Amino acid sequence: MVKLSVIVPFYNVQQYAPDTLKSLRANTREDFEFILVDDCSTDGTPDILARGERELPGAVVVRHEQNGGLATARNTGIDRARGEYLTFLDGDDWLAPGYFPQLLAAIEKLGCDFVRTDHVQCTGRARGIHRVPHGRHWTVLSPREAILPADRSTSVDYAYAWAGVYHRRLVDRGLLHFTHGLRTAEDRPWIWKLHREAESFAVVGLLGVHYRRGVASSLTQIGDVRQLDFIRAFDQVIEETAADAEADKLLPKAVRTYCAVMAHHLGHIERFEPAVARKLRSLSAAALKRMPQDVLAEVMDSMDAKRAGRLRRVRRRAVGARTVAA
Repeated sequence: MVKLSVIVPFYNVQQYAPDTLKSLRANTREDFEFILVDDCSTDGTPDILARGERELPGAVVVRHEQNGGLATARNTGIDRARGEYLTFLDGDDWLAPGYFPQLLAAIEKLGCDFVRTDHVQCTGRARGIHRVPHGRHWTVLSPREAILPADRSTSVDYAYAWAGVYHRRLVDRGLLHFTHGLRTAEDRPWIWKLHREAESFAVVGLLGVHYRRGVASSLTQIGDVRQLDFIRAFDQVIEETAADAEADKLLPKAVRTYCAVMAHHLGHIERFEPAVARKLRSLSAAALKRMPQDVLAEVMDSMDAKRAGRLRRVRRRAVGARTVAA
């Protein structure tokens, strides 16, 4: 019986994949499997994975014939997974030796639906520890209760799928798959769904995932149209949260987070290609119009002046453009 399934998508990461596979070899166990999803790489990644499949116990390579993005690649891995528990790693990150056995022991001891962990962020040679924004450790809690307060960073803002481990019953309940085709912000609807609908979770202070930040090929570093998928991702968060029985309580947090991410992108609009920058402004204006306006007004009034100003300017431009067109 497979105890843990590890899902690792790869796309054009030949520079980093050898380190990733080496770290997986330091985390093997006879009841672990490693599902290596090649998302139609066009560099030397497929050859590296073919070698990894031979050398990494429990590894299997699944290749996409078309590039589908991170969400779709993770879903492919979930569909192939046989483990009682599932976890993730990205193809340009790496693990500390012996981390997965510790992670598995933690969730088995706690008996909850999912466990969240801290991680090490690596930017060049710099290292920094990033903690789950939740104070209580090694205590099983309701994930729904960890969504709020709206005006503070909480567990739903720590959206990294690889920072944790998940029981198979979440797959059976339809809670672990990602929204197909999302190219960025794919973790956002996913983490909100987990916190709204799963029954139990816990936070543990394990440090094992080394997250490589600032990779040139990462979508967070590329100012093309795929970055705008955050609009679709957060539209889903708002739509699903609005349908929740506690929508009045939860929507301010969802809207506030959406506005914060939108203001961040608008504040770095110079990194986008001109056509994409124009699209960002128009999509942002339309998204602000779709949000529940009473909640949006309260959120913008409570935001800092700089971020709120960016959002208000986008709204004014949209209104002005419609007036001219009329």
